[in-house]
Amino acid sequence: MVVILRRRYIIWLVVVVAVPIVLAWSQVLVLGIHSASAPLAGITASTPNGEPRGFPVWIRWTHYANLFFLFLVMRSGLSILMDHPRLYWHNDCTPGTEWLRFTPIDVPKDRAWTAKDDARYISPFIALPGYRHTPGMGRSWHFITDYGFILVGVIYVAMLVASGQWPRLIPTSWAIVPYAWETFVHYATFHFPVEPNGYYAYNAIQQLAYFGVVFIMAPLSILTGIAMSPAVDSAFPWYPRIFGGRQGGRSIHFLLLCGYVAFTIVHVSLVFWTGAQRNFNHIVLGTDDTRLLGLLLGCAGLAVVVASWIVAYVVAWRYPRLIQRLHKALVFPLELGVSASTRFNPAERYTRADVSPYFWANGKMPDSDEWKRLVADDFRGYRLRVSGCVENSVDLSLDEIRALGHDEHVSLHHCIQGWSGIAQWGGISMVRLIGLVKPLPGARVVEFISFGEATFGGVYYDTQRVEDVVKPECLLAYEMNDVPLPQVHGAPIRLRVENQLGFKMVKWIREIRFVETEKAIGEGHGGANEDQEYFDLLPYI
Repeated sequence: MVVILRRRYIIWLVVVVAVPIVLAWSQVLVLGIHSASAPLAGITASTPNGEPRGFPVWIRWTHYANLFFLFLVMRSGLSILMDHPRLYWHNDCTPGTEWLRFTPIDVPKDRAWTAKDDARYISPFIALPGYRHTPGMGRSWHFITDYGFILVGVIYVAMLVASGQWPRLIPTSWAIVPYAWETFVHYATFHFPVEPNGYYAYNAIQQLAYFGVVFIMAPLSILTGIAMSPAVDSAFPWYPRIFGGRQGGRSIHFLLLCGYVAFTIVHVSLVFWTGAQRNFNHIVLGTDDTRLLGLLLGCAGLAVVVASWIVAYVVAWRYPRLIQRLHKALVFPLELGVSASTRFNPAERYTRADVSPYFWANGKMPDSDEWKRLVADDFRGYRLRVSGCVENSVDLSLDEIRALGHDEHVSLHHCIQGWSGIAQWGGISMVRLIGLVKPLPGARVVEFISFGEATFGGVYYDTQRVEDVVKPECLLAYEMNDVPLPQVHGAPIRLRVENQLGFKMVKWIREIRFVETEKAIGEGHGGANEDQEYFDLLPYI
């Protein structure tokens, strides 16, 4: 894996890391090191009768559970990242403007290059499931373990407050800031400060670090994750702008992952460096002694965490449908709530001035003789068949489709791989088509069938719930940025559904069918990607 960071960010990184260390050494060279200036704990958590508190069982188990889920979340997140191994601070995702990338490839200009082509390999030793794999499985693991990570965090914070342990983490005086600096000076200049007994309290810099991880980084990870939801972004466009846009949220989300990795490395190093046996007894056994038992059990617990990565990897490859179904069971109720709420109707407010200079192409271009003949004839012979559970089946030419009306909007496209782009789309709303064909009461799902092929063969198709296609800004688009839809972006017609991820917006549409349920189509999971690559049925988040 090749990591390329733009030069100005390398300079900033060096400055941010080097300046505090230089200041610390300067202070020591001028004033010397004074052990008395490195304070002990800011506040010791104590019981009502004033006795200091140690680590009760709920702290010990939530600490372990957090470690378990956090590593699964990070590993699955890295797998998702490598499906679009570029990070940006702006929504248009133009190649060459990324601030960080994990690929040596410059997007070629002499041939077609899709976002799928740009996906990179990542070792399963690092990521879950790893390899050059579908983002569907990475997303499933990410959302499943997110639930565990959030639940453990809620329990921890609730018990921290209820038990009176909160002074262990939450500073109560600004005096902790100079205390933390003095402690940092000791660490940075390789003079270990006089440490408090970690069983009862932390030094100032430890307290600030734990407070930052629990009360700043973890909530921010959740909030930036939400900022990448197409349903949230299209309904509340002000929300992702808090983080600089969808790609800003994605970049911050990644930087927080880096923060967790850095914290873990420093934390574990200090646990071993400052007395492994005693420290492990604190957090494993809840005792303040130097027996070997805590260290042995702690290492066994870490081995279980590593074993869970192997088990997750095996399940991801051998039983992917099981993980897809578990993902659906956990997330589907939330997604149904998002879909049912009118608060999440698309309400984007972009203008043509916001249109991206570059819009990634994706999907397998049709290879059928029928589509090639239509291309050669400039789609004059194209006919869109709309049938199924409807009163009036129709067979429409492009001219007849245009005659039904013209609707347009400018919107932000969200790809499941992570890239985004803003474009203006013109076509007819699905509401107009529905008014023409008059679906029967039993028609609950709309199937969109493509001229193109699925990733692993067969006709590409996907489905939408009727409730979604009647939402605002759901179009059958035949124009993009005021010109006929380009071939690479779905000519002659593609679907636009602005509250979902891009794979649901079928390109190169050949036929539309109204059906009772998606379970009777394909393998019954709602689309070619859902069948073959284990994508989620309702990707609102």
